[in-house]
Amino acid sequence: MKIICFGDVHMATRNLERMGEVMRDCDLVIISGDLTNFGGVDDARKVLADVRRACPAVLALPGNLDRREVIPFLEEDGIALHGKGRVTGGVGIFGCGGSNITPFGTPTELSEDEIYATLRAGYDFVRNVRPLLMICHTPPFDTKCDRIMSGKPVGSTAARQFIEEVKPDVCISGHIHESAGVDRIGPTQIFNAGPFKGGGYIVVRTIDGSGGRLDARLEFL
Repeated sequence: MKIICFGDVHMATRNLERMGEVMRDCDLVIISGDLTNFGGVDDARKVLADVRRACPAVLALPGNLDRREVIPFLEEDGIALHGKGRVTGGVGIFGCGGSNITPFGTPTELSEDEIYATLRAGYDFVRNVRPLLMICHTPPFDTKCDRIMSGKPVGSTAARQFIEEVKPDVCISGHIHESAGVDRIGPTQIFNAGPFKGGGYIVVRTIDGSGGRLDARLEFL
């Protein structure tokens, strides 16, 4: 199975036109939040239409710059990962959208307790499945994936705690545009592809005969 994951789209879907070869054998696209730029359902619908032209199978969660109305819209569309989980191609996938509290009062922000509870709710759908793929718009605290320009880590302490407890195989995040990169918390690989207009995306593949492991790589157009 081949999964393509990207986020922080902010309505800028043009790079999909350059991903023909990447998408050719893609089984699933996961959008890791911020489909829009302070937009609601109409904007989210436009982004999903563009993505589905490249790959019909899509899962998504909202970012902090998506208005809260996007959460029930994704649920009604049957593609939600915020507090939800599902098994696709033998992979347990679950997630949490929005972000931890920022100084900017963006539309979808959660307390650390809410982030933990949302991750737990999603995980409960897939708790007996391995391999396990966690999608969390805000990166876990104190990694190479959550540092602003000053170098200060601003990720979620709850996301980090959850990873340390559950040990998913891979965690894919976003939110902090300047921290595209790869890191690790124990056995869990952590990824942030940066904003989609910058050309970053993550390829996740199941490995045949590996006993349920994932191969994940950060790539750029």
